[in-house]
Amino acid sequence: MTRISSLTMQHQFQAIMVRQQQELSETAVKVGTLKKVASYAETGADTGRVLTARSMLTQIEAQTRVTSRVDASLSFYQARLSEIDQATSGLRAMILDAIGTGNAPTIIKEAEATFAQFRAAMNAADDGLPIFAGSRTEELPLKAARLADTAGLDPDLAFDSDDIVQSARVAPGLDMTYGIGAKEFGKKFVAAFRTIAELGTLPARPSQAQMDKLAIAKTQIDEGLAELRGVDARNGRAQNRIADIITRSKDREIVLTSAVSEVEDANAASVEAELVGRKRMLEASFNAYAMLNSITLSDYLR
Repeated sequence: MTRISSLTMQHQFQAIMVRQQQELSETAVKVGTLKKVASYAETGADTGRVLTARSMLTQIEAQTRVTSRVDASLSFYQARLSEIDQATSGLRAMILDAIGTGNAPTIIKEAEATFAQFRAAMNAADDGLPIFAGSRTEELPLKAARLADTAGLDPDLAFDSDDIVQSARVAPGLDMTYGIGAKEFGKKFVAAFRTIAELGTLPARPSQAQMDKLAIAKTQIDEGLAELRGVDARNGRAQNRIADIITRSKDREIVLTSAVSEVEDANAASVEAELVGRKRMLEASFNAYAMLNSITLSDYLR
């Protein structure tokens, strides 16, 4: 039977269906990736803006790693300083109690335990490196291993550390120095431990001369606590600065990510609706093409 569709008409229908299949495939990719564009070439006039935003996001990502590391280090300093503060404050309270009552049966043992805590905090390491050593990270900052080792020890020579601090680029054009050396706050505590160690073994009721030595140790602890809390306050200010930098960096990241998203990202509901519509259009084209090829001249003339 002679059909009414011509070869030219068939080719036109086939071209339309091929184009619709291609558009359907592209829309399916959008649904899978939720991206409106597959390459920067498709962003048109927004290409420069997108590339700039992505470059800034890469920079923020790199700086975020640095600021996170600095923030962790500052928190580590704060934790160790707090440990020393609590331990030496406890010893100070015991000395005051001994001076007030005239009884000091356990002062030496308590001082030995406090020194062990003090030494552990002073020689604490982060990622295998002593945090209070400055640049001399190959050695532990505090040399004395036990309370008795502080007897006759010059506080100025008690630490194998220096005053060199670390520096990091925490924001574009902003370098931040941070770090704490053992000598900045540790010497007065060593002097107090030396004063106690040089008392030797104390009787349950020390002599007045021994009580006077304990009073000197208490004063030295007070001076050490004042220095330690000053250093801790400085570290706290650094923590506040880095927290502010991290917050502002996150805010910039949100803005830049939004700018990129406006150009590149597709709305999920929109592209899913588009996919359904293109499927229906292709199905309609297939049906029309099949119908056109099935109609004969006699059918058309009825």
